[in-house]
Parts: sequence; C-alpha cells; structure tokens
Amino acid sequence: MGLPKWGTGDASPAVVYPLGDMAIETTATTSPDALAYVESVVRRSGSSFSAAMRCLPADKRNAMFAVYAFCRQVDDIADEPGEESDKLARLAEWRSEIEGLYAGHPRHLVGQALAAPVVRFNLNKQDFLAVVDGMEMDAGRSLRITDWDHLGLYCDRVACAVGRLSNRVFGIDDETGTRVARALGEALQLTNILRDVGEDAWSDRLYLPQDLLRSHGITETDAGSVLAHPNLPGVCAEMAVIAQGRFDEAAALLAMCDRRQMRPAIMMMEAYRRLFLGLSRRGWQDLDQPVKLSWAEKLWVLLRYGVI
Repeated sequence: MGLPKWGTGDASPAVVYPLGDMAIETTATTSPDALAYVESVVRRSGSSFSAAMRCLPADKRNAMFAVYAFCRQVDDIADEPGEESDKLARLAEWRSEIEGLYAGHPRHLVGQALAAPVVRFNLNKQDFLAVVDGMEMDAGRSLRITDWDHLGLYCDRVACAVGRLSNRVFGIDDETGTRVARALGEALQLTNILRDVGEDAWSDRLYLPQDLLRSHGITETDAGSVLAHPNLPGVCAEMAVIAQGRFDEAAALLAMCDRRQMRPAIMMMEAYRRLFLGLSRRGWQDLDQPVKLSWAEKLWVLLRYGVI
C-alpha cells in the first residue's frame, strides 16, 4: 500500500534555499491543495490541537498544521490493524518522503506542505525521522518497555521530537526549546500512558517499564496478568509522581518564555494537566473508568490561555 494523496506536480516554480551544509529546493509558495489537505487532516482529527494553533499567525499555523498532519499519518499507520511487515513498509515510505523533502522533491501533499516551513523555521530532519522511529516501535503486535531509559527513548521519539519541531516554529531559542520539549513531551506522554493502561494492555502493549513493575513485585509479562495484579495501582501512582514532576518542570520553563510565542504549548499543557489531575482524582484502582475533559473545561482552557 503506497502513500495516499500525492501532489499533482503543478506546484509553483522551485527556488533553492541554503540550509546548513546542504540546500533544499522548495516552491516559492505552498500549493493550495497541500494547505487544504493538511488542514483537513487537523479538522478530521477532532482534537483540541486545531483551537490551540489557530491563535498563531498564518505562516506558523500552516506550519503546525503540516507537522500535525505528518504525525497523524504515521501514527495512524502504527495504530490501525494490519501486519507488522506492511506497517513497517508504509512507515519506510514516509522515511523516504522525509529524505525526499530535504532533497527538494517532496511527493506527498503533507511533504509539500512542509517544504516551506522546513526552510523558514529550520526544522530538523532528524526530529521527523525520530517520529517515524517511534511509530516503528508501536507497529508490532505487542510491545514491552524494558526500563526507564527505554521509556525515555520512546517518549523522545513520539512526543519530545514533535515538541522540538513545534518550538522552532514558535520561535524560541533552541536551548530553551529543547528543555521545554523534553519536560512537556514526557508530561503529555506519561499522561497518555496512564490514561490508556487498560486499553493498551488489551492490545498487548505495556508502556509501564518492566523494571518498575518488578520493583512492585509484578514479575508477570503477560499483559492481562499485569492488568489484574493487585500491585498495579502502586506502579501507576509512582509513574504519576514522575509525570507531576514533568508538568512542574514544563510550567517553570514556559513561565520564562514569551507567553505570546508559546501560547499553543501553554494551552496543550493546561489541557493535559487537567486530564492528569482528573486521572489522579479517579485513582488507579479502576483503570476502566474513563476520564475526559468536558467541553466546558476545554472552552475554559481556550479562553483562559488562548485569548486572555
């Protein structure tokens, strides 16, 4: 199965821009088809991402829509049913698409939508490839995380790399951007893991590190047995303490940034922090009890951190 939505080849005349020790050939303007496609991906996702990004100027908003569309495409490949070999082949096509993007000839509409932002905001190719690496970790029929270092690598690929790309679009310096991306990316991903423990276990995916499980007396590796173990709430509680620390670190770093520049990141942090607090209030005994933000809570975050 090939990549869908290839461009028609009628893009604007190409211009070559220097970038570091190489040159990227890109179009002078992004085609309307490419812009429309990435915006449609964001719109169909139904996530709060769209609202968070609409407070940005048009060039940054379009860049973030393109980054999100890329992430959505590869994440869908990893999550949907199918043979691992087929998923890996399709992810390899996206790896080739990123290489083609940086060589000046993107073929997919998402790649074409990324061409101008890559140059304008000096987006790092390795961060895009890291996201693909992360999706390859998720592509198998089962997944086990061996230890905290393994979990840190996973979080870096699927969350922090996206944060590094985003922070370059937002315009903060690389040192601060990298620190924010690590703290906030881990906070968000740990929240996702804690929210989805039960659902992931039924898909034979355990993101709780094996060394953490063993430290709580859980030596089983079967996902169902881990889910039913009486010590599992203690594992989740310990991970929640770490997640809280990452939220605190991210909040402190964002407080030192220009609020207007980082408004989308602040909105994402505040939305996820409310989700995390809801999970903590529910506790870790009944993992099947869903926790979601209400529309009122989402609206409050939008008004409080996106407008005021």
